[in-house]
Amino acid sequence: MGIVNTEIKQKTIKDEVSLTGVGLHTGKDVTITFKPAPANSGLAFKRVDLEGTPLIEADANYVTNTQRGTCLEKNGVTIQTSEHVLAALVGLDVDNAIIELNASEPPIMDGSSKFFVEALEKAKILELDAFREEFVITDIVSYVDEETGSEILVMPSKEYQITTMVDFGTKVLGTQNATLNHISDFKKDISDSRTFSFLHEIEMLLEHGLIKGGDLNNAIVYVDKALSTETMEKLRVAFNKESIAVKPNGILDNLTLHHPNEAARHKLLDVLGDLALIGTRIRGKVIANKPGHYVNTQFAKKLSKIIKNERRNNVPNIDLNKPPLMDVIQIMAMLPHRQPFLLIDKVFELTDNHVIATKNVTMNEEFFKGHFPGAPVMPGVLIVEAMAQTGGILVLNTVPDPENYLTFFMKMDNVKFKQKVMPGDTLIFKCSLITPIRRGICHMQGYAYSNGKLCAEAELMAQISKVK
Repeated sequence: MGIVNTEIKQKTIKDEVSLTGVGLHTGKDVTITFKPAPANSGLAFKRVDLEGTPLIEADANYVTNTQRGTCLEKNGVTIQTSEHVLAALVGLDVDNAIIELNASEPPIMDGSSKFFVEALEKAKILELDAFREEFVITDIVSYVDEETGSEILVMPSKEYQITTMVDFGTKVLGTQNATLNHISDFKKDISDSRTFSFLHEIEMLLEHGLIKGGDLNNAIVYVDKALSTETMEKLRVAFNKESIAVKPNGILDNLTLHHPNEAARHKLLDVLGDLALIGTRIRGKVIANKPGHYVNTQFAKKLSKIIKNERRNNVPNIDLNKPPLMDVIQIMAMLPHRQPFLLIDKVFELTDNHVIATKNVTMNEEFFKGHFPGAPVMPGVLIVEAMAQTGGILVLNTVPDPENYLTFFMKMDNVKFKQKVMPGDTLIFKCSLITPIRRGICHMQGYAYSNGKLCAEAELMAQISKVK
């Protein structure tokens, strides 16, 4: 498994767009506004009704409650029922957006993602100048809820796919399954699948005042018990209907199913929305058996942790014994640096958007004469400089006459040092473009690895300039 930079551009929306409806649990009018966001910012909710307009990122680690939808909480600020909105964004391939709310939950609309999808399409999808990362699944990862028997796993696949299987053990809703083979099919096949509930759950929620914004137009109600006259009257009053009856297929006559397996499709919609909380796109096939918000978000937390560890220890898989793509003589023909300030020895990979190089650290390095000679440690600033030289190969590879250019640092951000580098170590550097090269400016993420571990990382920006 590993994180890869794809050739796919990140996306946001071009214009802001708003919708107004009723919150399912509060029963209050709420306005949701989708706004564009810059590359690498991800998806985040903003509570504009609270002082300071606090931001809550769509992050699995903020999940606090999954009883009636996925609830996020950060610094005491909550977002309820986040999944339908997040599913719409992922289903339309949007990576970055701000979701403004003037209440704690989005409007329930018809209980699906349909209206959010329509609004986002009006706002138009916009490509950004940054490449998307994906987490490529090479081994099966699973999570099982022993109490309910629910299980969710992801296995290798060429693209992000989801299959859901539901079995509630009732006659009215038997075993169903649904599959999304291509994210591009979400709008057509999944987005209009509405939330559903069983009659006994509706009765309990009404009794405890937990479904204030519900009406019989935003939920499919499966009748799993005999309907008494008293219950029928309660439902009629609660949902302000002249009359209520049960259809032959066992659902209340408030609406008509969009799909015979609408329940399984809505569960798939929920899985897509909940797994958006991982924060990184997945290249793999998700199979969810009896999914629910608890198992979905526990799985999202597990994958999020794996990705964090992979990001930290994602050592490039190269064979140091094989002939390199470029040796030190070829490197000197491209880079202007010379000993003692040429800090890379070999280049093993070079593509349009990433480069991998190495350096053998020996006791003969000039800097060891004065940098802790009794306990030699390679200076961190020189590790970053070597990383920048690696990136210099990447940007100079874009011009036909690299020998006529110099590379200059413009900016360094988020520089972190994790491990010491000492004589005898082999450093492996990987630099990947964050944004495409424009006007000789290279914006990249650099990593340095030693002894199988990440030892330094930095976000670097450099520019090449022609020698006069």
